[in-house]
Amino acid sequence: MKEGIHPNYRPVIFLDASVDYKFLSASTRSSNETMEWEDGNTYPVIRVDSSSASHPFYTGRQKNTEAGGRVDRFNQRLNRKQQ
Repeated sequence: MKEGIHPNYRPVIFLDASVDYKFLSASTRSSNETMEWEDGNTYPVIRVDSSSASHPFYTGRQKNTEAGGRVDRFNQRLNRKQQ
């Protein structure tokens, strides 16, 4: 690999402040804000708008607004013709 062209890949803490959920992962993003993790080390903090703890898809609060696809419309027409 060429030296000096790749970003610095390091552990960071992702913080979802809306539900006070945080997890340790790795990223190339940088931040001036730091926080101490459970292992006693200090890592940069990246604030995120949503995570698996707050996103409606993962929490089960998502409303499914399916308007009916092609198969549903075909089955409706088929049922009308059979009656």
